[in-house]
Amino acid sequence: MPGTERLAGGPESVGQLTDMLRQEGYLADRGLATALFVAMSLQRPILLEGEVGVGKTEVAKVLAAVFGRKLIRLQCYEGIDTSQALYEWDYTRQMLQIRALSEHQALRDEAVDKLFGPKFLLERPLLEAVRSGDRSVLLIDEVDRADDEFEAFLLEVLSDFQISIPEIGTIRADSAPLVVLTSNRTRELHDALKRRCLYHWIGYPPAGREVEIVLIRQPGVSEALARKVVAAVNRLRELDLAKPPGVAETIDWARTLDLLGGAGSTELDPQLAQDTLGAVVKERDDLEVVRDNLEEITSGA
Repeated sequence: MPGTERLAGGPESVGQLTDMLRQEGYLADRGLATALFVAMSLQRPILLEGEVGVGKTEVAKVLAAVFGRKLIRLQCYEGIDTSQALYEWDYTRQMLQIRALSEHQALRDEAVDKLFGPKFLLERPLLEAVRSGDRSVLLIDEVDRADDEFEAFLLEVLSDFQISIPEIGTIRADSAPLVVLTSNRTRELHDALKRRCLYHWIGYPPAGREVEIVLIRQPGVSEALARKVVAAVNRLRELDLAKPPGVAETIDWARTLDLLGGAGSTELDPQLAQDTLGAVVKERDDLEVVRDNLEEITSGA
């Protein structure tokens, strides 16, 4: 298993990491920056949980950009199996190889012996990450959507960072990739996986920070409009919605209102707000609830 010394080339302090993330347009609070700093320093996976749209996936993307690493993404879903995460054999190329040599018995026998070699191996995200080591950031996205068996398999891989391929042998990581797991808590993850990871909950940011996020991600939006949009979104989150809007929706709504209201717009026009609800509310039943409360939502914005 890779060692646990602090990673060479990593940030020297929490403050430095915070500044580096900000330069890439990601505002991390002290708690998140500290968790990421420790994960990088000790080469430990980090599990990020939180509501949809609060920036969990974006963390991995920004870390890859900041440190010049390759982003390798494993998108989890119901029914995902190990072959889709680890590796598969290129059966089409294998069959073509056999047919091409079918008339040459000696060559064919030799070729068959090599059919299960590196030439015909298709890397999937986990094998690619093990081979890439600390040159990569492995994002295991929405791990809560996978089943219990796949979660147990992930635990084994994350414990040793090695993969056994019967036809080839064991492939080990010389150094561990930075691993970021995300979960929207559609189901509870097992304690064994949580113990293997550092943990951080990402909640909705305070209003002031959310305004700052909007202005960094959409610099053309006026501060006055950003504040009004954030205030309206916070009122939406207080309603009984199936899918409360995340920060991503706040940014989209502010950008949409700025586009339709004119560059530098400072007002949250009630009619325009109603016309653009699709940028911030993504469920039909939620739309009805919001429309019934729209005057209250926009009155103080």
